[in-house]
Amino acid sequence: MIVVRLLGGLGNQMFQYAAGRRAAVVNRWPLKLDGSAFRPGSPRAYGLDALNVEAPFLTPAEVGAIIGPPHGLGKRLHRIRRRFKIGYRWSWIREDRLSTVDPRILAAPPYTYIDGYWQSEKYFADIAETIRDDFRIESWVDPRARAIAGQVLGSESVSLHVRRGDYVTDPRTNQAHGTCTIEYYQEAARQIAGRVSRPHFFLFSDDPGWVGANLKLDHPATLVSQQLSGNQYDDLRLMSLCRHHIIANSSFSWWGAWLNPRPEKIVLAPRRWANDPNWDDRDLLPASWVRV
Repeated sequence: MIVVRLLGGLGNQMFQYAAGRRAAVVNRWPLKLDGSAFRPGSPRAYGLDALNVEAPFLTPAEVGAIIGPPHGLGKRLHRIRRRFKIGYRWSWIREDRLSTVDPRILAAPPYTYIDGYWQSEKYFADIAETIRDDFRIESWVDPRARAIAGQVLGSESVSLHVRRGDYVTDPRTNQAHGTCTIEYYQEAARQIAGRVSRPHFFLFSDDPGWVGANLKLDHPATLVSQQLSGNQYDDLRLMSLCRHHIIANSSFSWWGAWLNPRPEKIVLAPRRWANDPNWDDRDLLPASWVRV
Protein backbone atom coordinates (compact mmCIF):
# COMPACT_ATOMS: atom_id res chain seq x y z
CA MET A 1 0.00 0.00 0.00
CA ILE A 2 1.02 3.61 -0.69
CA VAL A 3 -0.39 6.40 1.46
CA VAL A 4 -0.17 10.06 0.48
CA ARG A 5 -0.81 12.88 2.91
CA LEU A 6 -3.08 15.61 1.54
CA LEU A 7 -2.74 19.23 2.58
CA GLY A 8 -3.12 22.70 1.12
CA GLY A 9 -5.52 23.79 -1.59
CA LEU A 10 -6.83 21.95 -4.64
CA GLY A 11 -3.70 22.39 -6.77
CA ASN A 12 -1.42 21.11 -4.03
CA GLN A 13 -3.68 18.14 -3.36
CA MET A 14 -3.56 17.28 -7.07
CA PHE A 15 0.24 17.21 -7.00
CA GLN A 16 0.25 15.02 -3.88
CA TYR A 17 -2.30 12.61 -5.29
CA ALA A 18 -0.47 12.38 -8.64
CA ALA A 19 2.86 11.49 -7.00
CA GLY A 20 1.21 8.82 -4.85
CA ARG A 21 -0.87 7.50 -7.73
CA ARG A 22 2.20 6.96 -9.87
CA ALA A 23 4.01 5.07 -7.10
CA ALA A 24 0.93 2.88 -6.67
CA VAL A 25 0.35 2.27 -10.38
CA VAL A 26 3.87 1.29 -11.40
CA ASN A 27 4.17 -1.11 -8.45
CA ARG A 28 0.56 -2.40 -8.62
CA TRP A 29 -0.16 -1.44 -5.02
CA PRO A 30 -3.34 0.15 -3.66
CA LEU A 31 -3.32 3.88 -2.88
CA LYS A 32 -4.96 5.41 0.17
CA LEU A 33 -5.28 9.06 1.18
CA ASP A 34 -4.56 10.61 4.55
CA GLY A 35 -7.01 13.49 4.92
CA SER A 36 -6.38 14.05 8.63
CA ALA A 37 -5.01 17.57 7.96
CA PHE A 38 -8.55 18.70 7.06
CA ARG A 39 -9.94 18.90 10.56
CA PRO A 40 -13.02 20.97 11.46
CA GLY A 41 -12.01 24.61 11.48
CA SER A 42 -9.05 24.04 9.16
CA PRO A 43 -8.61 26.81 6.54
CA ARG A 44 -8.38 24.14 3.85
CA ALA A 45 -10.70 21.28 2.90
CA TYR A 46 -10.51 18.12 0.82
CA GLY A 47 -10.82 19.20 -2.80
CA LEU A 48 -10.58 16.10 -4.99
CA ASP A 49 -14.20 14.99 -4.57
CA ALA A 50 -15.37 16.64 -7.82
CA LEU A 51 -12.65 14.87 -9.81
CA ASN A 52 -12.58 11.29 -11.09
CA VAL A 53 -10.58 10.11 -8.06
CA GLU A 54 -11.56 6.90 -6.26
CA ALA A 55 -8.73 6.28 -3.76
CA PRO A 56 -10.16 5.64 -0.29
CA PHE A 57 -9.23 7.50 2.88
CA LEU A 58 -7.35 5.95 5.75
CA THR A 59 -9.51 5.25 8.76
CA PRO A 60 -8.62 7.12 11.99
CA ALA A 61 -7.20 3.84 13.35
CA GLU A 62 -4.98 3.45 10.27
CA VAL A 63 -3.78 7.05 10.58
CA GLY A 64 -2.92 6.43 14.22
CA ALA A 65 -1.02 3.24 13.40
CA ILE A 66 1.19 5.11 10.91
CA ILE A 67 1.59 8.51 12.57
CA GLY A 68 1.18 7.54 16.20
CA PRO A 69 -0.37 9.43 19.12
CA PRO A 70 -0.19 13.25 18.95
CA HIS A 71 1.58 13.76 22.29
CA GLY A 72 2.82 12.21 25.52
CA LEU A 73 4.56 8.94 26.26
CA GLY A 74 2.72 7.20 23.42
CA LYS A 75 4.21 9.62 20.93
CA ARG A 76 7.75 9.01 22.22
CA LEU A 77 7.32 5.25 22.15
CA HIS A 78 5.95 5.43 18.62
CA ARG A 79 9.02 7.37 17.48
CA ILE A 80 11.27 4.68 18.92
CA ARG A 81 9.26 1.93 17.20
CA ARG A 82 9.42 3.81 13.91
CA ARG A 83 13.12 4.54 14.13
CA PHE A 84 14.16 0.98 14.96
CA LYS A 85 11.37 -0.78 13.02
CA ILE A 86 10.02 -2.52 16.11
CA GLY A 87 6.72 -3.90 14.86
CA TYR A 88 6.56 -0.99 12.39
CA ARG A 89 6.77 -1.63 8.63
CA TRP A 90 6.14 1.82 7.18
CA SER A 91 8.75 3.90 5.36
CA TRP A 92 8.30 7.68 5.38
CA ILE A 93 9.29 9.95 2.52
CA ARG A 94 9.08 13.52 3.75
CA GLU A 95 9.89 16.50 1.57
CA ASP A 96 12.41 18.56 3.54
CA ARG A 97 11.99 21.64 1.36
CA LEU A 98 10.64 22.51 -2.06
CA SER A 99 13.43 21.63 -4.45
CA THR A 100 14.38 19.35 -7.31
CA VAL A 101 12.77 15.95 -7.80
CA ASP A 102 13.32 13.48 -4.97
CA PRO A 103 14.29 10.09 -6.50
CA ARG A 104 12.92 8.27 -3.43
CA ILE A 105 9.39 8.86 -4.71
CA LEU A 106 10.19 7.20 -8.03
CA ALA A 107 11.47 4.11 -6.23
CA ALA A 108 9.06 4.00 -3.29
CA PRO A 109 8.83 0.58 -1.60
CA PRO A 110 5.51 -0.89 -0.43
CA TYR A 111 4.11 0.51 2.80
CA THR A 112 5.36 4.02 2.08
CA TYR A 113 3.86 7.17 3.61
CA ILE A 114 4.44 10.17 1.32
CA ASP A 115 4.40 13.59 3.00
CA GLY A 116 5.13 16.75 1.00
CA TYR A 117 4.07 18.87 -1.98
CA TRP A 118 5.86 17.14 -4.89
CA GLN A 119 5.35 19.93 -7.41
CA SER A 120 6.80 18.49 -10.61
CA GLU A 121 5.47 16.64 -13.62
CA LYS A 122 8.48 14.31 -13.32
CA TYR A 123 6.77 12.48 -10.48
CA PHE A 124 4.00 11.23 -12.79
CA ALA A 125 4.92 12.01 -16.43
CA ASP A 126 5.04 8.31 -17.34
CA ILE A 127 1.36 7.87 -16.39
CA ALA A 128 0.19 11.27 -17.71
CA GLU A 129 -2.96 9.91 -19.37
CA THR A 130 -3.98 8.11 -16.19
CA ILE A 131 -3.61 11.34 -14.21
CA ARG A 132 -5.60 13.32 -16.79
CA ASP A 133 -8.37 10.74 -16.58
CA ASP A 134 -8.32 10.82 -12.77
CA PHE A 135 -8.60 14.61 -12.84
CA ARG A 136 -11.49 14.67 -15.28
CA ILE A 137 -14.41 16.85 -14.16
CA GLU A 138 -17.67 15.42 -15.44
CA SER A 139 -20.19 18.23 -14.95
CA TRP A 140 -20.44 21.99 -14.63
CA VAL A 141 -21.19 23.47 -11.23
CA ASP A 142 -22.49 26.73 -12.70
CA PRO A 143 -24.67 26.12 -15.81
CA ARG A 144 -23.40 29.39 -17.29
CA ALA A 145 -19.97 27.80 -17.66
CA ARG A 146 -21.18 25.69 -20.59
CA ALA A 147 -21.71 28.81 -22.73
CA ILE A 148 -18.25 30.11 -21.84
CA ALA A 149 -16.80 26.71 -22.78
CA GLY A 150 -18.31 27.18 -26.22
CA GLN A 151 -16.55 30.54 -26.55
CA VAL A 152 -13.28 29.00 -25.39
CA LEU A 153 -13.46 26.16 -27.90
CA GLY A 154 -14.53 28.47 -30.72
CA SER A 155 -11.61 30.91 -30.43
CA GLU A 156 -7.84 31.09 -30.20
CA SER A 157 -8.33 31.00 -26.45
CA VAL A 158 -5.67 31.87 -23.89
CA SER A 159 -6.27 31.33 -20.18
CA LEU A 160 -4.73 33.98 -17.94
CA HIS A 161 -4.75 33.35 -14.20
CA VAL A 162 -4.22 36.02 -11.55
CA ARG A 163 -3.66 34.61 -8.07
CA ARG A 164 -4.20 37.04 -5.20
CA GLY A 165 -6.19 35.97 -2.11
CA ASP A 166 -3.84 35.03 0.73
CA TYR A 167 -0.87 35.90 -1.49
CA VAL A 168 -1.93 39.49 -0.78
CA THR A 169 -3.79 39.41 2.53
CA ASP A 170 -1.51 37.12 4.57
CA PRO A 171 1.87 38.79 5.27
CA ARG A 172 3.73 35.49 5.70
CA THR A 173 2.29 34.02 2.51
CA ASN A 174 3.00 37.23 0.64
CA GLN A 175 6.59 37.19 1.83
CA ALA A 176 7.03 33.56 0.76
CA HIS A 177 5.32 33.73 -2.63
CA GLY A 178 4.70 37.29 -3.76
CA THR A 179 2.36 38.06 -6.64
CA CYS A 180 2.91 38.34 -10.37
CA THR A 181 3.08 41.94 -11.57
CA ILE A 182 0.87 43.69 -14.09
CA GLU A 183 4.01 44.01 -16.24
CA TYR A 184 4.42 40.23 -16.24
CA TYR A 185 0.91 39.68 -17.56
CA GLN A 186 1.20 42.41 -20.18
CA GLU A 187 4.55 41.07 -21.42
CA ALA A 188 3.23 37.50 -21.49
CA ALA A 189 0.15 38.66 -23.44
CA ARG A 190 2.42 40.51 -25.87
CA GLN A 191 4.45 37.35 -26.45
CA ILE A 192 1.35 35.26 -26.99
CA ALA A 193 -0.01 37.81 -29.48
CA GLY A 194 3.28 37.61 -31.37
CA ARG A 195 2.81 33.88 -31.88
CA VAL A 196 -0.97 33.44 -32.05
CA SER A 197 -3.33 34.99 -34.56
CA ARG A 198 -6.34 36.76 -32.99
CA PRO A 199 -5.90 35.60 -29.36
CA HIS A 200 -8.87 35.85 -27.02
CA PHE A 201 -7.87 36.03 -23.36
CA PHE A 202 -10.05 34.35 -20.73
CA LEU A 203 -9.21 35.81 -17.31
CA PHE A 204 -9.47 33.76 -14.12
CA SER A 205 -8.87 35.10 -10.63
CA ASP A 206 -9.87 34.87 -6.99
CA ASP A 207 -10.07 38.69 -7.11
CA PRO A 208 -11.96 39.54 -10.34
CA GLY A 209 -12.73 43.07 -9.18
CA TRP A 210 -9.02 43.86 -8.94
CA VAL A 211 -8.35 42.26 -12.33
CA GLY A 212 -11.13 44.22 -14.01
CA ALA A 213 -9.85 47.50 -12.60
CA ASN A 214 -6.14 46.98 -13.17
CA LEU A 215 -5.31 44.55 -15.99
CA LYS A 216 -5.76 46.10 -19.43
CA LEU A 217 -4.98 44.09 -22.55
CA ASP A 218 -4.89 45.12 -26.20
CA HIS A 219 -6.90 42.10 -27.31
CA PRO A 220 -10.38 40.67 -26.69
CA ALA A 221 -10.73 39.50 -23.11
CA THR A 222 -13.44 37.80 -21.05
CA LEU A 223 -13.28 38.08 -17.26
CA VAL A 224 -14.64 34.60 -16.56
CA SER A 225 -14.49 34.82 -12.78
CA GLN A 226 -16.80 37.84 -12.82
CA GLN A 227 -19.49 35.93 -14.72
CA LEU A 228 -19.55 32.65 -12.80
CA SER A 229 -20.23 31.72 -9.20
CA GLY A 230 -16.53 31.54 -8.37
CA ASN A 231 -16.13 27.79 -7.89
CA GLN A 232 -12.71 26.31 -8.55
CA TYR A 233 -13.88 23.29 -10.54
CA ASP A 234 -15.48 25.24 -13.38
CA ASP A 235 -12.43 27.53 -13.48
CA LEU A 236 -10.06 24.57 -13.67
CA ARG A 237 -12.05 22.85 -16.39
CA LEU A 238 -12.40 26.03 -18.46
CA MET A 239 -8.69 26.79 -18.17
CA SER A 240 -7.84 23.29 -19.37
CA LEU A 241 -10.06 23.79 -22.45
CA CYS A 242 -8.10 26.86 -23.55
CA ARG A 243 -5.55 26.45 -26.33
CA HIS A 244 -2.76 28.39 -24.61
CA HIS A 245 -2.00 29.61 -21.09
CA ILE A 246 -0.47 32.39 -19.03
CA ILE A 247 -0.18 31.08 -15.50
CA ALA A 248 0.48 32.66 -12.12
CA ASN A 249 2.92 31.34 -9.53
CA SER A 250 0.09 29.05 -8.46
CA SER A 251 -0.31 25.28 -8.47
CA PHE A 252 -3.95 25.82 -9.47
CA SER A 253 -3.16 27.49 -12.81
CA TRP A 254 -0.23 25.08 -13.28
CA TRP A 255 -2.82 22.31 -13.41
CA GLY A 256 -5.15 24.33 -15.62
CA ALA A 257 -2.36 24.44 -18.21
CA TRP A 258 -1.08 20.89 -17.72
CA LEU A 259 -4.53 19.33 -18.11
CA ASN A 260 -4.67 20.75 -21.64
CA PRO A 261 -3.38 17.76 -23.67
CA ARG A 262 -2.61 19.71 -26.89
CA PRO A 263 1.07 19.21 -27.81
CA GLU A 264 1.17 22.57 -29.63
CA LYS A 265 0.01 24.63 -26.64
CA ILE A 266 2.01 27.64 -25.49
CA VAL A 267 2.40 28.00 -21.73
CA LEU A 268 4.04 31.09 -20.24
CA ALA A 269 5.00 31.16 -16.56
CA PRO A 270 6.67 33.64 -14.21
CA ARG A 271 10.45 33.45 -14.24
CA ARG A 272 10.60 33.10 -10.46
CA TRP A 273 7.98 31.01 -8.66
CA ALA A 274 8.63 32.16 -5.09
CA ASN A 275 10.59 34.72 -3.11
CA ASP A 276 12.59 32.10 -1.18
CA PRO A 277 16.08 32.05 -2.77
CA ASN A 278 16.67 28.53 -1.40
CA TRP A 279 13.84 27.06 -3.44
CA ASP A 280 15.31 25.33 -6.47
CA ASP A 281 12.38 25.36 -8.91
CA ARG A 282 14.13 23.97 -11.99
CA ASP A 283 11.89 20.85 -12.01
CA LEU A 284 8.66 22.73 -11.40
CA LEU A 285 7.78 23.49 -15.03
CA PRO A 286 7.64 21.03 -17.92
CA ALA A 287 10.46 21.53 -20.42
CA SER A 288 8.25 23.05 -23.14
CA TRP A 289 6.86 25.82 -20.91
CA VAL A 290 8.46 29.26 -21.19
CA ARG A 291 9.48 31.49 -18.29
CA VAL A 292 8.79 35.23 -18.68
